[in-house]
Amino acid sequence: MSSSQLFIVLAILAIVSPTISATDYIVGDDKGWTINVDYQAWAQGKLFYVGDNLVFNYPKGAHSVLKVNGTGFQECAAPAGTVALTSGQDVINLATPGRKWYICGVAKHCEVGPQKLFITVMPAASYAPSPSPTTSAATTSAVNGARFGWTIIVIGILAMLI
Repeated sequence: MSSSQLFIVLAILAIVSPTISATDYIVGDDKGWTINVDYQAWAQGKLFYVGDNLVFNYPKGAHSVLKVNGTGFQECAAPAGTVALTSGQDVINLATPGRKWYICGVAKHCEVGPQKLFITVMPAASYAPSPSPTTSAATTSAVNGARFGWTIIVIGILAMLI
């Protein structure tokens, strides 16, 4: 194989690999984004990496998602200019490593609910392990399995091109 073909194959793998290994986390699993759910317990044992997505599912108009800082999380208050996500199927891409805080901005949902989530996002890894298996992680496991299958397919196709 010529060096230019090898370069093309490696470039394709570099572009495709991060999207294949990313995980979509349905916040709250089957309960979704609502009040009376312990989101810290939900997040416990999960490893979030740059490139993963948080998916907030809720009835449109019933809740919202606000990205806040640590103070806003503790006080259940969003800084001025914070834009609320309100679609009912909000997807947040975890684009940078570090601490991330999210609250509901509707009524007193954050204070009373307590409808809020705190996670730590790890730098992207060449292979992000699946979250610890729990009874509510079936969806995540299925998504990870499907992504692994796509990885094998892409590698197979590239091998045929060589």
